Amino acid sequence: MTAEKLTSILDSLLSLPAETEVVEFKRAERNFDDRDLGQYFSALSNEANLKEKDCAWLIFGIENKSHEVVGSQYKNSRPALDAIKKKIADQTTGRHTFVEIYELLYRNGKRVVMFQIPPAPQGIPIAFQDHYYGRDGESLQGLAIEKIERIRYQVKLKDWSAGIIENASLEDLDPAAIAKARELYTKAHEEKTDEIASWDDITFLNKARITIRGKITNTAIVLLGKEESEYLISPAVAKIKWILRGQDNIERDYMIVSCPFVLAVDRIYNKIRNLKYRYINPEHKTLFPKEIDTYEPYVIREALNNAIAHQDYTLGGQINVVEYDDKLVFSNKGSFIPGNIERVLISDAPEEQYRNQFLATAMVGLKMVDTIGSGIRKMYYYQRQRLFPLPDYDLSNNRVEVTITGKILDMNYANILAQNTDLSLLDIELLNRLQLGKTLSDEEITRLRNKHLIEGRKPKVYIAKHIAQKVGQKIEYSGHKGLGNKRCEEFLLTALRDHKSLSRKEIDELLWPLLPDLLNEKQKKDKITNMLIKLRKLEKISNKSKGPNSDWFIN
Repeated sequence: MTAEKLTSILDSLLSLPAETEVVEFKRAERNFDDRDLGQYFSALSNEANLKEKDCAWLIFGIENKSHEVVGSQYKNSRPALDAIKKKIADQTTGRHTFVEIYELLYRNGKRVVMFQIPPAPQGIPIAFQDHYYGRDGESLQGLAIEKIERIRYQVKLKDWSAGIIENASLEDLDPAAIAKARELYTKAHEEKTDEIASWDDITFLNKARITIRGKITNTAIVLLGKEESEYLISPAVAKIKWILRGQDNIERDYMIVSCPFVLAVDRIYNKIRNLKYRYINPEHKTLFPKEIDTYEPYVIREALNNAIAHQDYTLGGQINVVEYDDKLVFSNKGSFIPGNIERVLISDAPEEQYRNQFLATAMVGLKMVDTIGSGIRKMYYYQRQRLFPLPDYDLSNNRVEVTITGKILDMNYANILAQNTDLSLLDIELLNRLQLGKTLSDEEITRLRNKHLIEGRKPKVYIAKHIAQKVGQKIEYSGHKGLGNKRCEEFLLTALRDHKSLSRKEIDELLWPLLPDLLNEKQKKDKITNMLIKLRKLEKISNKSKGPNSDWFIN
């Protein structure tokens, strides 16, 4: 956004007689607490939804009563502002974060920081650190139950999948797809086999909750519509694209299928190369490899059908299935309704709401999907049983992307799963992200630390000693931890006694391998500098010059 446009927006906001529920001014001349920032983000996002605004604004560098532009030095670099966007995303529902954070030199030359906050998605109130916030005039407070329910009820009022297409008829549905749906429905309701067989198509479709009183719904076209009937749901799109990528990430093959999705899932499934995977686990003391399919069939179908059930069709995007040599990546448009995976893994109950309630109900009736909670948990259990990395979810950018890995990435991590059967799914999911090099929040690190599963300090954390000893990571653990300060000091003093003097460069070379390998170069350099300063103050060593060419002596 241009400076002129931002200036115009700020002028209009400053002209308001007072703060509103979707505009907040703060002096924040130098700093602002991250927790407070997250609470204001949640509150303004929720209020923007309720007021049907395109966005809300939080402005730093302005006195909230007088509207005097005082200027702000908050996070006065682009990387620092981008980092706070990610930090807020890590702690909000569905990784909801700022549209953008703008820096503006206002008319008086003062720097102003403008946070553009998107409204909460339809049907999904936004929480920060699992708490919902709202506004009552200028006051920040917990979001009232009535407001939470108003936002949640938006999905029930606007269920796209239940929409009726007035100019559509039974002729727009594929007979083969209807037959397949009958087969699936009968398997799911075996006690009614004879009764189901006596139903005509309209009766069956009504009973299966695919049509409403004989009228064709968006769900009916998505699941059972003829390919040429897709135009009836326009501008929505009913397409699935399968892409095969080689090791060089170059596209090798692809296929695009349209409705009816009840048949399309089999076409996509049959494209995926589910080869045999063989591995030898050294813990089992055998020369015979274990042989399994690269992917558990249930996991493939559940991931694909979940994408169909929860796609936001109003965004006009297609569902993608990207196949690599050792993983599958499924993605669909739309935010993740439960908010985060942790909530799904902790709760044994199904979700109270769905984006496409009518479509999801039909798919559950056809046994195409389990409820969102139980289906995802089963995917995690299957991957855990195979000792493979757990499903890896990316919920950013208003989309859901899940990666299913088809091999053991780290045998030591696999043995953690095998030998620690008392770990909860959530604990394993957090360790899985640690293995994949993903960032953990402060709360997640605290959870693992309280269970004595990790050691180290953020951002350099690693599995705990007792786990490392069980799974053959003793050397890696010691490398991560390094020698303690006392032993490094003793080693340095011994070297100075042996050699009479050492240059700073030689001291760095001496101590570098003894420091934790999780420290970066600057951190190691600073640690050695602090050690030298400490020993000099204790009058155990002295130096003749400064910098990298200094010489150090034992006293």
